[in-house]
Amino acid sequence: MFRRFLAALGRVLATARSSASELGQTTAEYALVILGAAALATLLITWASKSHAITKLFDTVIGKVLG
Repeated sequence: MFRRFLAALGRVLATARSSASELGQTTAEYALVILGAAALATLLITWASKSHAITKLFDTVIGKVLG
C-alpha cells in the first residue's frame, strides 16, 4: 500500500515539474478573465443604475410576492 502511495506521489510530482513552466501562463489567463468579468460587471452596474432597471426589478418581484 505504501509503495502505491509513493508511486502515485512520484507521478504527481513529475506532472507538477513538467507543468511548472506553464504556471505563469495560467496565472495570466486567470488575471485576464477576472479583468474581463470586472469590466462586464462595471458596464452592467452602470447601465442598471442609469436605467433604474434594478428598482423596477425589485418592485416587480416584491409586487408579485406580496400581491
